[in-house]
Amino acid sequence: MLKLYYATGTCALASHIALEEAGVAYTAERLDFKSSQQTTPEYLAINPKGRVPALVTDRGVLTETPAILAFVAQTAPQAKLMPEDAFAFAQAQSFNTYLCSTVHVAHAHKGRGYRWATEETSFADMKRKVPETMAASFALIERDMLKGPWVMGEQYTACDAYLFTLGGRLEGDSVDIATLPKVAAHRQRMSERPAVQKVLADEKA
Repeated sequence: MLKLYYATGTCALASHIALEEAGVAYTAERLDFKSSQQTTPEYLAINPKGRVPALVTDRGVLTETPAILAFVAQTAPQAKLMPEDAFAFAQAQSFNTYLCSTVHVAHAHKGRGYRWATEETSFADMKRKVPETMAASFALIERDMLKGPWVMGEQYTACDAYLFTLGGRLEGDSVDIATLPKVAAHRQRMSERPAVQKVLADEKA
């Protein structure tokens, strides 16, 4: 059985949703970031990066959201969480990688500036930049990447779980979602999916 380590309010939500959508047997264990549970020796033995998500499989531990999403999709091909066509699959991976390498990093500059700088003034400057960089990232997604009704078009994929997860940061990053009608409509469609509703309820419990 697969085991997902997650924390509420993190990008691990995407992997959690994908597992639920896939219909595979899994368990989910919540880490308490407020008590720094992610840095305990017990968890670092599972994921030396000290972050989430981490997915324990019978072949080892997987980390990084794009990798986990691809693995879940290929583990449960009947759920069709990734396109079968090689080029379309690469496009889906390109989208997820953009979310991971650009959008998530832009958001992280608001509260985790210490990853890139040491001066307090640098932290404040990075934080001021977040509304601009997040708005620009999502404007690109709105204009060129979200095909509609789902990220990849008519087929719902794991990309949608990831977009829903990072799109949930927009208001907190001072981005007006009203300027992103396709992203807003996507969020609404996602919120109506039973798997999404179940995972959100489980993570709040």
